Amino acid sequence: MSVAAYRQSMRDTISPRELESRVFAQVTAELEGCVAGTDRFAVIRAVDRNRRLWGALVADLAEGENLLPDQLKAGLVSLGLWVNRYSGQVLADGSPLAPLIDVNRTVMKGLAAPLAAG
Repeated sequence: MSVAAYRQSMRDTISPRELESRVFAQVTAELEGCVAGTDRFAVIRAVDRNRRLWGALVADLAEGENLLPDQLKAGLVSLGLWVNRYSGQVLADGSPLAPLIDVNRTVMKGLAAPLAAG
């Protein structure tokens, strides 16, 4: 199966929320794997991947087609900006990864919650 066919199959069988939740879970697991480790390059890769995930999320939130409520979008954009700043601190001075992991876990809980009828 080609990569394009696999991606199309995924889009046909998984909701965007489920996909976002899976990506957050993968990135968060990568961050968690670095907490006790001493591999600086693994930390750099994990923080970079998390930063890119949040960058993609913020870019999506800025799209006019994004139907999330404005207050939720603003809150997520604010979190994304914080993730970017804090990631710089992690890389510059070794700040702990736990706050990044906690934010991701909170987002994952939100993605797992049932959608509000509206």
